[in-house]
Amino acid sequence: MNDRTRKLIAGNWKMNGFRHSIAELDAIIRALDDAAHAELWVFPPFTLIAEFAARAAASSLLIGAQNVHAEPCGARTGDISAEMLADAGAKAVIVGHSERRADCGETDEAVRAKAEAALRAGLEPVICVGETEAERDAGRAIEAVRRQLAGSLPGGGGFVVAYEPVWAIGTGRTPSRDEIAEMHAAIRAEIGGAARLLYGGSVKPQNAADLLMIPNVDGALVGGASLKAADFLAIARSARADASSRSAAS
Repeated sequence: MNDRTRKLIAGNWKMNGFRHSIAELDAIIRALDDAAHAELWVFPPFTLIAEFAARAAASSLLIGAQNVHAEPCGARTGDISAEMLADAGAKAVIVGHSERRADCGETDEAVRAKAEAALRAGLEPVICVGETEAERDAGRAIEAVRRQLAGSLPGGGGFVVAYEPVWAIGTGRTPSRDEIAEMHAAIRAEIGGAARLLYGGSVKPQNAADLLMIPNVDGALVGGASLKAADFLAIARSARADASSRSAAS
């Protein structure tokens, strides 16, 4: 699944979505041909994974999960294993999102174990990293992200990395182009050229085209703007402008 020739636009629905949300999924599926310059992934809540995966099975849309437990089974009330997610039709899983690192106390070690579990079950982990506002203001943003990468990445490949500055998630704020380019260059130096590297943090239709044209930005991890098909598809179509720009430059 690591095709860097197309932008990857991934929608993290977080704790949103009910069965009637199938209408938004169907709208995305109907428009896939019009968003062909991007690869689209949707990460609904656990309750919708199996139904969404069944609806998307005949399309290029990939359905993933937002979290996973490191163990394959056992006395883990309320948890879901990577094998269960694969059985439900998921193809990928988000691990280490800043909301789980902050709200649930997930450590880099725990994130790495979850990423390894995902790979064990044939899922592609999307490993999230990002600095807090305090770390950014103290000039330690790159140091903080490098530390997270060192502790969170599994051995080998087969994963996606998503850089999400914690202070930009859901706030409407985004780093400058130069700040994103600097951070993505630093992450690229750590992860090599094979893994895809996404930017996340207040990505919306109005800024997606500019963000996707920044060097080493292979796509976007989208939060609130992914809940409405129209907004999510508008972001995906922004990849067309980036493709046209790269074609003209060559």
